[in-house]
Amino acid sequence: MNATTRPGESVAASVLYVAFELSKHTWKVAVTSGFGVAPLVRTVASGDWAGVTRACAAARVRFQVPATAPVVSCYEAGPDGFWIHRALVQRGVANRVVDSSSIATPRRRRVKSDRLDALKLVAMLVRVCLGERHVWSEVHVPSAAVEAARQVSRERAALTKERTRLRNQLRGWLQAVGARWPARRAAGWWTTVRDGLDAPLSAALQARIARAVDRLDLVEAQVATLEAAQAQQVATAAVASPLAALVAVKGVATTTASTLLDEGLVWRAFRNRRQVGGLLGFAPAKYESGTISRDQGIRRAGNTRLQTVAIQLAWNWVRWQPDSALSRWYAAQFGPGKRARRIGIVALARKLVIALWRYVTAGVVPDGTVLKPAA
Repeated sequence: MNATTRPGESVAASVLYVAFELSKHTWKVAVTSGFGVAPLVRTVASGDWAGVTRACAAARVRFQVPATAPVVSCYEAGPDGFWIHRALVQRGVANRVVDSSSIATPRRRRVKSDRLDALKLVAMLVRVCLGERHVWSEVHVPSAAVEAARQVSRERAALTKERTRLRNQLRGWLQAVGARWPARRAAGWWTTVRDGLDAPLSAALQARIARAVDRLDLVEAQVATLEAAQAQQVATAAVASPLAALVAVKGVATTTASTLLDEGLVWRAFRNRRQVGGLLGFAPAKYESGTISRDQGIRRAGNTRLQTVAIQLAWNWVRWQPDSALSRWYAAQFGPGKRARRIGIVALARKLVIALWRYVTAGVVPDGTVLKPAA
């Protein structure tokens, strides 16, 4: 069967194209065989692979696609993660996970429904599979082992934020009554704190602080456990491993190295520095139209965990690697001014991540970099 698109043009219907529009309770499954063929749309329960198989079988009959024809599918990345991708791959389906923010939408107000989204997605899938470029961006799916390994660094980052939140909360409660966060805090320290009127804290506030301190102690204990696990991972890492190579660089801590690798400095298999920069973000956003040319600053799009670590790493790099080529470039470009240095540190972070990528993948040591002495 041939699906006619324009006079004199046709596309052989030798592939079954399937798009999933996912929701919590149901999935919309849109199936077609090529351009110009009205898709078959079915609704199945979430995770109902038997229903998906029935929908594909019905589509094969309708579009006269042979049973041996390959199946290509796609869905938008979201809360369901990658287990659906792995389930499809196990069933012999060539699946693509789409970055939803890369899908173009009309500027005017549009009608929104799961059915319409599924129809649009399957039409875009056909375009992509037939060679059209820049239709969307796809998510690089990590292996199950990589996804499991990065749970430690991500949990530590979340717990660190929770620790900061609890500490700021305690300081705020004390400041509201004219008290101060004591520098030395023994067990039950809140019972000895005096407020701005030199009176003890109220019983209700003391009870609230006690509960918050219990939560803070638990968070700190969990952070310590995760940091010990990361340190053990470094201690047992092979000498030639990317983790050992990163930790050997002066100014790169265990947590930083773990986060860089967990977020994909190696496993994403970048082909060039532009792809590394694309993951990090921090790219300039130019606006040019006719004679108008305007700098809109930097784009915020990118891996936020990697961005946070990259900025921290850049400040540490300036401190611990002052004679490196990157630090000298930073000092020459942005000078001693505080505002210029805060702006320039973003550019340094981008260059630094790319330099470290080359270091761990190709063994190219950044110019002037000092390595830690061997233990």
